Amino acid sequence: MINTAVHIDNLSVYYGQTPALAGVCLDVADGDYLGIIGPNGGGKSTLLKAILGLAPVVEGTVQIYGKSPGKSRALVGYVPQFAAMDRRFPITLFEVVLTGCLKQGLTPFFRFTAKDKEIAHELLERVGIASLANRQIAELSGGEFQKMLIARALAINPRLLLLDEPTASVDAVSRDQIYGLLAELNQNMTIILVTHDLLAISSKVHRLACLNSRLVYHGEPELSGEIVNSLYGCPVDLIAHGVPHRVLKEHGEENQID
Repeated sequence: MINTAVHIDNLSVYYGQTPALAGVCLDVADGDYLGIIGPNGGGKSTLLKAILGLAPVVEGTVQIYGKSPGKSRALVGYVPQFAAMDRRFPITLFEVVLTGCLKQGLTPFFRFTAKDKEIAHELLERVGIASLANRQIAELSGGEFQKMLIARALAINPRLLLLDEPTASVDAVSRDQIYGLLAELNQNMTIILVTHDLLAISSKVHRLACLNSRLVYHGEPELSGEIVNSLYGCPVDLIAHGVPHRVLKEHGEENQID
């Protein structure tokens, strides 16, 4: 177990009477870079929340480096979906990253230390947006906003980094920059990335998990037509114009990729 970052055994999560995850078993090795794909409502974000200890688990267990989610929070950094954040809140980019240094059990009149502020500045440098430190978050582009969220997640120096659709609202240049940053971070931490970006699956991640309430596939980031059809519940055409990366395995004429 010491070489396992995340161990999920027979996990089932319900929201009321609605099942979000059913009997999911998944192991993520220490140092891995796992991509998770699946249809909307397939439980991808719920799986991340279960790892964080924020989902209503009905059955099964989750362990992060051998600990329960409640005892491993200092090991896990989290980048939420772009759409889940209110960009109208009057706060600067630097102040957002600084909140990543907050500890549990705050006392009245709490103040960030000089070390906290030094860490925040270093993280802004690391993700390439130090020059924007005093800018209001409402003024950031999609790519700048996502880099800010990644910097905040790194403030605790996590062993495991979870990201929920980090490139969904960014331009192509920012997307490439974010993937370059994640590849660099993966040298020192385990990464789990929820995405709809097929380019990321075929050329960036080391392993792939396909999720539609149940785990349909976990393995190499190369899919067969049968796995894709099973994942989405119907035949799916995948088209990659000008992208020299194959997501589906070689197969017959009836399932060709254009």
